Parts: sequence; C-alpha cells; structure tokens
Amino acid sequence: MLVAFSVSPLGAGESVATAVAAAVRVVRESGLPHQTDAMFTTIEGEWDECMDVVRRASEAVGAFSGRVSLVLKADIRPGHTGELSGKVERLEAELAR
Repeated sequence: MLVAFSVSPLGAGESVATAVAAAVRVVRESGLPHQTDAMFTTIEGEWDECMDVVRRASEAVGAFSGRVSLVLKADIRPGHTGELSGKVERLEAELAR
C-alpha cells in the first residue's frame, strides 16, 4: 500500500516548516519506506502501519495548532511491495521506448 499525505496546521501563520518537520520526523522514525517532496510525503507499508504513521504525524502537527489539515491519497494493492520506486521505474521504462 502506498499512502501520499500532506498534513499542516491551520491558523499557524505563513510558515509551517517547524510543524511539518515534526510530521516528517515521525515518518522517518517509523522505518517505513518513504519519500518527501514539496507537496506530499509518500509512505509504503501495510494498512495498519501506514494509518498509524499518518495518525502520529497528524498528532505531531496538532501540537502546533488546534486545527490540522490532512490530505491523503492511497493506492491499495495487496501483495505488492516495492511500489514506491517500482511505479516510477515502470513509467521511466515506458518513456524510454
């Protein structure tokens, strides 16, 4: 399962870097494969593992504000692993044809 999510505090001013860093710290400490870009963090694991990380990352951001925004997108594909890089590799191979 891949889960791409973005979590940020609402009403915390223009810069949310400190709060978002707290969320990314949770992701990194989880041990799950992950990738962070300018808009989302994507994690790979089983349902319960991923949802636990999303919950804890949201709670970490909640420490900075009484209101948290969470955007989540999931690719639920039981039995498949390595998709964090596998999907991109297949796309690149197709583009190289």
